[in-house]
Formats: sequence, C-alpha cells, structure tokens
Amino acid sequence: MLNVVEVKTKRQLKRFVDFPYELYADNPYWIPPLRADEISTLRWDKNPAFAYCEARYWLVYRDNKIVGRVAGIINHEAIEKWGKKYARFGWFDFIDDLDVIKCLLQQVESWARENGLSGIQGPMGFCDMDKEGMLIDGFDEMGTFTTLYNYEYYPKYMEMLDFSKDVDWYEYIMEVPEKLNDEIIKMAELVKEKNKLKTITFTKPKQILPYAKAIFDLLNEAYRDLYNVVPLSDEQIDFFIKQYFSVVNPDYVNIVLDSNDSLVAFSIGFPSLAKTLQKTKGKLLPLGFIRMIRALKVNNSVDMLLIAVRPDLQGKGVNSLLMKAMTEACLRNGVKVAHLNPQLEDNRKVRSQWKRFTGQQNKTRRCYFKDFGVDYQDTGKKTV
Repeated sequence: MLNVVEVKTKRQLKRFVDFPYELYADNPYWIPPLRADEISTLRWDKNPAFAYCEARYWLVYRDNKIVGRVAGIINHEAIEKWGKKYARFGWFDFIDDLDVIKCLLQQVESWARENGLSGIQGPMGFCDMDKEGMLIDGFDEMGTFTTLYNYEYYPKYMEMLDFSKDVDWYEYIMEVPEKLNDEIIKMAELVKEKNKLKTITFTKPKQILPYAKAIFDLLNEAYRDLYNVVPLSDEQIDFFIKQYFSVVNPDYVNIVLDSNDSLVAFSIGFPSLAKTLQKTKGKLLPLGFIRMIRALKVNNSVDMLLIAVRPDLQGKGVNSLLMKAMTEACLRNGVKVAHLNPQLEDNRKVRSQWKRFTGQQNKTRRCYFKDFGVDYQDTGKKTV
C-alpha cells in the first residue's frame, strides 16, 4: 500500500532532500548535491524563481518508508514564451517499482490538470540553471556536481508509461592535450586582431565580481533560443552570483571583451567536486568546506560548466580565444581530463567546437513529455 504525503513543513522538506542519499548510498557514480543548495532552491522564500513559478512536492511511502519523491513545477514564463501548457516534474527519484513511479507522476498530472495544463515534461527544474534531463546512457560514468544521475531502470519505466522524447543532451569527456593546438593558437590570434578583442583572466574571485552581472546578461542573450530557456531575472542572477562566484576558482574563468570593454564571450570551468562531494555526502560541516576548498585548488579534472558567445559573433572563431585560455589554465594546474556539461543534440555550433580535442561522448540524457491523452491506468491505451 502506497501513501502519498505532500511536503509542507521544513522537516518534510529535509526528508524530501535526503531521500536520494539513501537511494544511491552504495552507487559509485552518483554525486551528492550540496544539501544547503537543494534546500535553498526548493524553498519559496529563498529561490527568486518563485516570482514566476509555482511548485508542489510529494513523497511516497510504503510501510512508513520513503520509496519515491517528485516536484511539480509550473513555470509561467516558459509557458508564455514557448506556448506549451506543460507542468514540469523534477527532483524525481524512486525505487525500482512501476507502481511507485505511476503514483508519483499521477500527483504531478492531477495538479497540472487542476491548473488547466495539457501535459507534463521533465525532469526539469525551475530554470535552465537547475539540473535537467534523465540519464539514458552512461550509467557507469562519473557525473558532475551540476548534473543528474539516475539508475538504468528510470528510462525503462518512462517508456513503459508511454512518455516520449522531447529533446536529448550529449555529454563528453575530453583529454587535455600536452600542449596547445597550433591551429587554435593561430585562429585565436587572427580573431583577436580582426575583431579587436582581448582576453581577460583572473587570479582572485573578487576580480570576477565586476563582470558577474554582464556574464549572466550575456548568458540570457546567447541562450535565449535554446530549449525551454527563459531569461533569468535580476533577482535570480544575484542568487546565482552569491551561490557560486564566492567559491569559483578564478583560473578557470575567462572573458573576452571588445574594444569598448563590453563582454562578448566567456567560459567557466570548475575543478571537479565529484569525489569530494561523495566523501562529504553533500554536507559542508564539519569538514566538507575544507575538502571543497582543497579540491578547488588541487585537482586533475575540471568540469566545463558554461560557455557563451554574443550572437553576432557566433561562428566567427571567438570560442578559440576561450579554448586557448582554458587549455592554458588546465596545463598550468596539471589537469588531465575535462568533463563537458550537457549540450543539446541540435546545438551543432557548440558541439563542433570540440573537434580539435581528443575525447568521446560518454553520456546522454533526455527530457520526456506526455500529453494528457494517455491513461496511466492502462498504459497501452490512449484516451481522448
């Protein structure tokens, strides 16, 4: 017998956040998120995305033990921009049991119907900065701290329940070369001279802060046409600046300015926190913060989080300046491997820029959707 409990108290929210730490306790590939960040993102009084989003959270119990969780999210700006009247589901985890996943998705569907929506899609978060996409390939690969992990049975159940692919993202693992590619060096110099550009690097996090707002403004501009993206508000930008820029390693932040000192491109990498977060189980205290600081300074692996080029300069080689600067940083710090964050399958401009490096695609993740013409009780029949 399954029992559904809606999360309404801080204690229940803590249980909601804690569940995957139990579900993946013995999994060597799952990367625990920072618990404090999870709580901040899910609380309506902390996350500025609630200015245009609604959310509800549910836990499913069996014999007084949590066996699944899900968040239902309505992003009103995304609905208005993209025209799809879908609710989102995220923070979606469950044991290997078809009845549990049915129960979870029914909660989101019922809520979406009550709000006059016509379907659900996910896994997604409140905005594009949140983790999204269910892993469908690469279950035996280490993830990054900014991506989701799930067991192999997750997508199997999604298919059984008649969910369809909406979009895929690809992830890559790349080798850091022993020396800079001559072609990249040459291209970077040509592009720099032709467009009167300059690359700025940093030695201290506080040096980045004057450019932080411009970085997110460019992110909004460069990503505006990508799948389900809505622009981040000023409040959200402040939220993410406070969350990440105080601990960023400046060696892996590079920006490109034009002759007017306006930002035209940037790249942000992060020393891998995967093993550190596994050791600390997502906790900063008592030793988690110290271990994180150490990992940020000494690490042979880096996660490539974000890269963006102003739309009018895309396809003109500006990314070569960023690649040159990032490769130089990796060589200075003894980095051997770079993990690339999810890249949309149809974003060929971004995916093609890595062709001069040695690597391979090692993971694929998917966003699913389902219109309400499908009955969960009889997944083989459609209702009108």
